[in-house]
Amino acid sequence: MRILIVKLGSIGDVVHCLPALSYIREKLPGAEIIWAVEEKAYGILEKNPLIDKIILLKSRSISALLESVYNLRRLGASVALDFQGLLKSSFLAFLSGSKRRIGFASDVLREPESRFFLSEQVEIPQKTHVIKKNLLLVSKAFGFDLLPERLQFPIFTEQAEKREATSVIELVGESFAILNPAAAWKTKLWNAENFGFLADRLWEEFGIRSVVSVARNEYDLAQRVLQASKTKQTVLASLSLKGFYELAKKAKIYVGGDTGPTHIAVAAGTPIVGIFGPTEWWRNGSPYREDICVERRDIACRVNCHRRSCGNWICMNISVDHVFEAVRRRLLSGKSQTLSF
Repeated sequence: MRILIVKLGSIGDVVHCLPALSYIREKLPGAEIIWAVEEKAYGILEKNPLIDKIILLKSRSISALLESVYNLRRLGASVALDFQGLLKSSFLAFLSGSKRRIGFASDVLREPESRFFLSEQVEIPQKTHVIKKNLLLVSKAFGFDLLPERLQFPIFTEQAEKREATSVIELVGESFAILNPAAAWKTKLWNAENFGFLADRLWEEFGIRSVVSVARNEYDLAQRVLQASKTKQTVLASLSLKGFYELAKKAKIYVGGDTGPTHIAVAAGTPIVGIFGPTEWWRNGSPYREDICVERRDIACRVNCHRRSCGNWICMNISVDHVFEAVRRRLLSGKSQTLSF
């Protein structure tokens, strides 16, 4: 059996699908697994022994896109699983030539029109965490009875990524937090200066230094964090995706919004404090009970928001005291993790 996983991006989306990959491989060890992914999230999947073939979807030009589709079609997948729920993902499943193209029921699809390219749809309960949603798609597609009791996030690293993490730890010491002030949407941003104030509190009350982790195109944001910190017990780091994963495995705590590195930190088993605004913790946040979400529950406009721009923009107006109290509670609860679904 050749199984095509269609989960194109973003980084967080791909991380959320990794337990489903592990579940398929455990239940169908003889299956050939193909994964179609876009370039931005490819680094998470690269050199993963659970995947037999990765199809890198290149969309920089029509010719590159057609080449990607040709490479996919010639593999001859017998089952295509559309975890993305978009028109482009279901259409890609259709173009693969697979007879069975399985996706979510229309009421939970991000783009309901994508159902027209599916041959089968599975019902998923409303308000289901995206990781469980992906596991249920696999379970119902293949008739598996039980979901995994523990989540597995198969991310495989090499010495180069481990050395990236080690070089940062040599600068900051063994006791450190990771602070991520960045996000793809402007509406997901907590004030960058607040992260600097939070770094000071972590140092003054716990003796924990902070790594401000950003991508290379986010240095301006990181500089605002560093300049706001009075204690200067902060280190700036920009690592590869897997280098960040190795670093997160060693961190005392991670603080950030709904963004790719947050989900990588969850996969690494890092204690998490998430700061969420226009998106939902129950859907995208950590699946573990001990991890904490800091959010505004006193404003009605957050219901089904998902806005990338906003005239109000009050959902991320959250005090440093409020976030630090959540950090204190998460630090005291240790690294234990209990699945919440």
